[in-house]
Amino acid sequence: MSTPAVEWELSGFGDEIDDDPKIQIAVMQALGANHIEVRSAWGTNIVDLDEAQLRELKSLLDAADMKVSAIASPIGKVDVSLPVEHEVERLRRAVNAAKVLESRYIRIFSFYYGEDVAVESIRDAVIERMRALADVAEESGVVLLHENEKDIYGDVPERVLDIIESVASPVLKVAWDAANFVQVGVKPFDDAYAKLRPHLEYLQVKDALFSNATVVPAGEGDGDVLRTVEALKADGYTGFASLEPHLAGAHGLGGFSGPTAFGIAARAFAKVLNEAGVETK
Repeated sequence: MSTPAVEWELSGFGDEIDDDPKIQIAVMQALGANHIEVRSAWGTNIVDLDEAQLRELKSLLDAADMKVSAIASPIGKVDVSLPVEHEVERLRRAVNAAKVLESRYIRIFSFYYGEDVAVESIRDAVIERMRALADVAEESGVVLLHENEKDIYGDVPERVLDIIESVASPVLKVAWDAANFVQVGVKPFDDAYAKLRPHLEYLQVKDALFSNATVVPAGEGDGDVLRTVEALKADGYTGFASLEPHLAGAHGLGGFSGPTAFGIAARAFAKVLNEAGVETK
């Protein structure tokens, strides 16, 4: 007797498709998604959109019956030496965007540090800043998703777990990025899944190769995407899976794929989901 399929919510980083949100929405809908993750629109980062732009974006989404899975903010993608209030203020802008676009999730990071700085030396400063961000989230009714980006404090599973357990906030959760783990030499499933699964709230979909850190479509790299999807299904996960292919290039604040490569990434992930018995809606 076959195991019944479960359903996850498919989403994706719209600005990996095009700067124009109309094109972002059209492509995501063509791929069968009812959600989109917003990192930028019209070439402007989400925390820099003014109120009129946010309202216009909301109107476009409403007209297409499209919802926002998460605000893909750049919060925490700055050097840890900056004052605590620097990112607190930017988070308040991200919270406002989340309220206007009706999303409960905001992606964040856990701070860069200089090449000559020992990672252990910044731990207390990172925890202080993450606690301050969590305070804003708690009072605002949003959930923060920490992404394991390379070159930040929380790049490996042990330090991600340290952040989550030390801040100990119900609104600070894990966004899982297999490619980023691979790019820092971590075997995602073997080294990270058991540690982080209790806190895993959101799945970002990209893959990478250990040999040269190149990002590849899901299931075609060393990111254990199929094993992770199968385990999440078995664990009862029913949340978002957000495509972030990075197939045409990456930079400090994100990446780009274009409509064609984005479609390739979506089909590759659909193949993984089909093999695991997961459907999307």
